[in-house]
Amino acid sequence: MSCPPGLQQDCERLLDDFQATDSIRFETFAQLWRQRRFYSIFHGKIRPLELNKFTKKALDLTRQYFLPPYTFQIRVGALYLLYGLYNTQLCQPKQKIRISLRDWPEVQKFQQDLVNAQHYDAAYVYRKLRLAKAFHFTAMPKLLSYRVKKRVEEPELKEEFRELSNRVSSVITSDTLEEFMNVHNHYQKMKCMISTDKSQPDKSLSLVKNDFVIGVKNIILEYQQWQQEKMNQLLTSKENEKLTEKPDEGNSQESEGSERASALAKIKQKSYATVAEVSKSRRHRQVKLESSESGSDQGKLASPKDKRNQKRPQPTRKRSSPASRGVIKKETISGNRKLSVIPEEDSSSEEEVPRPKRRRRR
Repeated sequence: MSCPPGLQQDCERLLDDFQATDSIRFETFAQLWRQRRFYSIFHGKIRPLELNKFTKKALDLTRQYFLPPYTFQIRVGALYLLYGLYNTQLCQPKQKIRISLRDWPEVQKFQQDLVNAQHYDAAYVYRKLRLAKAFHFTAMPKLLSYRVKKRVEEPELKEEFRELSNRVSSVITSDTLEEFMNVHNHYQKMKCMISTDKSQPDKSLSLVKNDFVIGVKNIILEYQQWQQEKMNQLLTSKENEKLTEKPDEGNSQESEGSERASALAKIKQKSYATVAEVSKSRRHRQVKLESSESGSDQGKLASPKDKRNQKRPQPTRKRSSPASRGVIKKETISGNRKLSVIPEEDSSSEEEVPRPKRRRRR
């Protein structure tokens, strides 16, 4: 089943507004939920079968934002959205959230991050879903069946929600920076122990800068800031291209229409300008154009035979009197005589024009 129209846009707008608040509190999300009246998404005259399909699609769409590679705030918002959709659905029994085995470690890690960061409201919502048995643990994210294509066209999700993935941030994390700091401090202490002045290391031993770890941290922050600015520029350029494409499409359609009209006009001019030459043996059959006063009769073709037929008026039949009808009836009843045929008088006294005879060629 394809994504119902408007469902993805509504979910993305809700998550976008939640991201704009720069908060991950459940109270903020609940306020946005009530403002948009998202609780009425399942209301309407929908049959039970269609309602089940719609609920499955809504939960499946929101589940994608709950998993990586989306940002932490978007994943928390998707968790709140799953909680709201699961509790407001009208299906009996309730439709569950499909979680595959390969995605389950990511979910457990996300729960641990919530507890470590002391986001207890999000951890409580997750706990409520677990106790309500809202998760359906499966082997694959989607239901597979026999003779069905494995690759189904997925809707394009919003790229702004994705977390910027780069090799630098994956290699040098906060834990590695902390280890660098510990190693650097231990290295400084060892130099002090070796040097003559125990308080400061000798200059001959200063092979590494003292602010080595701080410099690495600043470089990483600058790189992340540059990457964010570049991403924003790409998004703005895409939006500008979409805005400029709309008027260009209208102009292109107008130009195509004018080209077609000019081509048709040229074809008509050529067809009316050229007159077909008739051979000598068929000159007597040449068709002539008759010009009449009315605009509707202009351009009609008429042959000599049609003219003759138009000149000949149709013969009128004489109506028989009631007395003659009675005579005819008597004749038919009394004997088996044949009915007398009354000859009709031709009102047209036109003589046909004799055609010239052709000479046969040897």
